[in-house]
Amino acid sequence: MASFDDREKAFESKFAHDADMQFRAEARRNKLLGLWAAGLMGKSGDAAAAYALSVVQADFEEAGTEDVVRKVAADLAGHATADDIRAKLAELLPQAKSQLMDEA
Repeated sequence: MASFDDREKAFESKFAHDADMQFRAEARRNKLLGLWAAGLMGKSGDAAAAYALSVVQADFEEAGTEDVVRKVAADLAGHATADDIRAKLAELLPQAKSQLMDEA
């Protein structure tokens, strides 16, 4: 029975680790999106970093990515469409995961 309990704990630990990594990857992706958008708006340095942080924080409004898409689309009016932003999010997620793996 101890073996079953050990397996159960291992699965729970893996699930928790995977959920944490997914959260961190999405937050990193949103930061990268914010930096990309800041560049389109002509921001750099501290202003770009502050904008990227605001994009990360926008993701806490609701589940999914639409809160981020709405924020960035409104801020980039005329520079990028919502579809452009969704495509960029999809492009940046593997990059964010790779960066996190390199840091580990």
